[in-house]
Amino acid sequence: MKDYQREFIDFMVQSDVLKFGTFTLKSGRISPFFMNAGAYTTGSQLHKLGTFYAQAIKEHFGLDFNVVFGPAYKGIPLAVTTCIALDELYGKEASYCADRKEAKDHGADKGQLLGATLHDEDEVVIVEDVTTSGKSIDETLPKIKAAADIEIVGLIVSLNRMEVGRGGVKSAQDEIHERYGFPVASITTMQEVHEALTGTLITPKIDHALDEYYAKYGVRA
Repeated sequence: MKDYQREFIDFMVQSDVLKFGTFTLKSGRISPFFMNAGAYTTGSQLHKLGTFYAQAIKEHFGLDFNVVFGPAYKGIPLAVTTCIALDELYGKEASYCADRKEAKDHGADKGQLLGATLHDEDEVVIVEDVTTSGKSIDETLPKIKAAADIEIVGLIVSLNRMEVGRGGVKSAQDEIHERYGFPVASITTMQEVHEALTGTLITPKIDHALDEYYAKYGVRA
């Protein structure tokens, strides 16, 4: 585990973004943990969050791209703060772009997207908080592709939950890669979270709940 990954795990806990307990997910699964990126609300939190995304993007995809795309709604601030961090850390100039849930039908910026206008041959990195099914990518990718003939460099999420996606065998991240062809990476994984927090936030009771959860929903080898 790299230093920035350990720092990110501590940051999620300190920001009350990563919690352990009993949570019902949108999928209907009863999970012993929950990650809510909507809990990053302050300027300092968002600024720091962008640095973690920027570091992970550079590590996994390099810096050969020119647009950071954030699916609405949580992806919008992620795209903005990541662009700021890329400039601060690496002098990398990238534009942010995001989609609207409903197309705007008036004004100079009408249409399905906001932020940068996409052009043919743009190279795009997508940022999300977490993906459990890939549904948001299924919804937003057609919008991006309809705007221009762009290349998706990759998708970066903050946490890889390391559980099966809709197909019931592979992880959601692997399903997305298989379906669309671009790489998917994360700042950190639940395996790394487990390693970092066992004995502190992850008590024996929570550890047992995690074992049961992953016995049922964990990605098969």
